[in-house]
Amino acid sequence: MSEDTIAAIATPPGEGGLAVIRISGPHALAIADRVFQPAGSRARKPSEAPTHTLHYGFVHRGGRRIDEVLLAVMRRPRTYTREDVVEISCHGGLLVARLVLQAVLEQGARLAQPGEFTRRAFLNGRLDLTQAEAVADLIAARTERALAAAREQLEGGLSRKLHRLRDDLMLALAHLEAQLDFPEEDIAPDTREGILQRLQAGLQLVEELLRSAEEGRILRQGIRAAIVGRPNVGKSSLLNLLLGQDRAIVSPRPGTTRDTIEETANIRGIPVVLVDTAGVREAGDEIEQEGIRRSHRAVETADLLLHVFDRSEPWTPEDQQLWEWFRHRKRLLVLNKADLPCRLVLPPSDEPRVEISCRTGEGLERLKTCMENLIWSGTAPRAEAPEACINARHQAILLRARTALEHALGALHDQLPLDLVAVDLRAATDAVGEIVGQTATEDLLDIIFSRFCIGK
Repeated sequence: MSEDTIAAIATPPGEGGLAVIRISGPHALAIADRVFQPAGSRARKPSEAPTHTLHYGFVHRGGRRIDEVLLAVMRRPRTYTREDVVEISCHGGLLVARLVLQAVLEQGARLAQPGEFTRRAFLNGRLDLTQAEAVADLIAARTERALAAAREQLEGGLSRKLHRLRDDLMLALAHLEAQLDFPEEDIAPDTREGILQRLQAGLQLVEELLRSAEEGRILRQGIRAAIVGRPNVGKSSLLNLLLGQDRAIVSPRPGTTRDTIEETANIRGIPVVLVDTAGVREAGDEIEQEGIRRSHRAVETADLLLHVFDRSEPWTPEDQQLWEWFRHRKRLLVLNKADLPCRLVLPPSDEPRVEISCRTGEGLERLKTCMENLIWSGTAPRAEAPEACINARHQAILLRARTALEHALGALHDQLPLDLVAVDLRAATDAVGEIVGQTATEDLLDIIFSRFCIGK
């Protein structure tokens, strides 16, 4: 694949001010020479231009001018892929960008596969596998906190920890295998103690990384919060308040919300998918019945419930029914209409609660704080960007590494043969190498980079 020159549109489809066509590979400059006509008295062909320079001119296809463009020349190895790279900035628009790309493909480039530019950056040693994954996280980030976590991983925060862990495990493995080469000599007590200390430190670091898995999941995927309660307590008003816009129709007539409405809000740096549900009651028609069925499904898949009550009205049998239904779920009790006299008495409960007014906005910041605390299970997250925030793939592999390290430590403590210890230690070392890509298979790379968009 490294002999191919690849090309793709690197900007999202649709109309816009600019579109960028990226070309990477050994023939990138030669292909650019054939499609690009430089303009100006001091103009140069791309293949003659210095690295990291910008050139004005025109793209031609079949003797016909397509567009007026700017062309960037970037010579290896100081490029994203560590190959020669050319980027053509043309006018935005589906047709113009497609015609420029077609001109490039006709001159010998191949259409890039999803994530192939980043895959080449990994294969050429510019990024390890965790940093390559961080590129996808950076693009998909929906909050500043998720963006900071992805940027820290891209800059090598997680990589440094994993490389240090693998180096320590390999050193311990080297001591063990040296001892296996001379079986007539018993392992020295200080050598055994040194290996034990390295394995214990490695196990401690693995445990530390595993503890970041939930934080990573929340920052990458967000959580789902269903807004529930009987009709007309202010569920749609709460959705609008948290979003800062009128997304849902608000009416004093019960049953206005007849379907679930989903929107994502940024709650203290956490992407929260808010689901406004239809009020659960005896439905009057088939449409409302379907809305209530969808509400039940939304509740089942939610990570958190915002259970809304009207504090200006007395407790009702409907409130009691919903109270019992949701009492075993993680929920925040939201007492709406704090601007009116209180007539509501809740049953005894140690669940968190907050009083707000969707009409005036009173209590909104307290509500966000309570949601944040519940999402983090009562523990405030780190204020700074986390150095390491593992994903599901990392978690699965680290669990294997933890098991192998525990077996190796147990075998050492029990004075079992060193070749048994070495087997488990080698398994742990290989697992850590798999995370950063040192022992990754081609199938694994296919799975990881298939998540990327074409052009990245």
